[in-house]
Amino acid sequence: MNTTEAANTVTIYIDGACRGNPGPGGYGIILKSGSGDKELSGGFRLTTNNRMEIMPAIVALEMLKSPCGVVIYSDSRYLVNAMSAGWAKRWQTNGWMRNKTDKALNPDLWKRLLKLCDYHRVEFRWIKGHNSHKENERCDVLSVAAAGKPDLPADPGYKGRSPEPVTQKLL
Repeated sequence: MNTTEAANTVTIYIDGACRGNPGPGGYGIILKSGSGDKELSGGFRLTTNNRMEIMPAIVALEMLKSPCGVVIYSDSRYLVNAMSAGWAKRWQTNGWMRNKTDKALNPDLWKRLLKLCDYHRVEFRWIKGHNSHKENERCDVLSVAAAGKPDLPADPGYKGRSPEPVTQKLL
């Protein structure tokens, strides 16, 4: 790797969390580059765990201002396998079908991620979660905290059933 490539290489650690599935969800990101480290988190009031595992990869890649070499570390086999084994590209080619009868879930997020991976040179690497890996543990803390914040926005791509409204008895 030459000096220019090293300067344009970014390491990203990500994690997602959901309080219930579906439920309030959050994600955490640590972005490491030549210009320093950056932490970021966010969440949605009703989403799924899988959406929160995909979302931080998208958010992190969208933060990069120019094409980069990127290594993304995640404890989500769903995300890492879908990207590394080509599942997401195959689902896209097949009209967002996993097979002849089952629709692929989260096509809105996969479309965004695939487009970003065409722009950047991205490698996905799986790491075991909750295994004392410093950055993974920190991303977990960030994602859980984000999922617990009040007044989270709606997840515009989540199409699941909303929970029943809570009604109060008036005395």
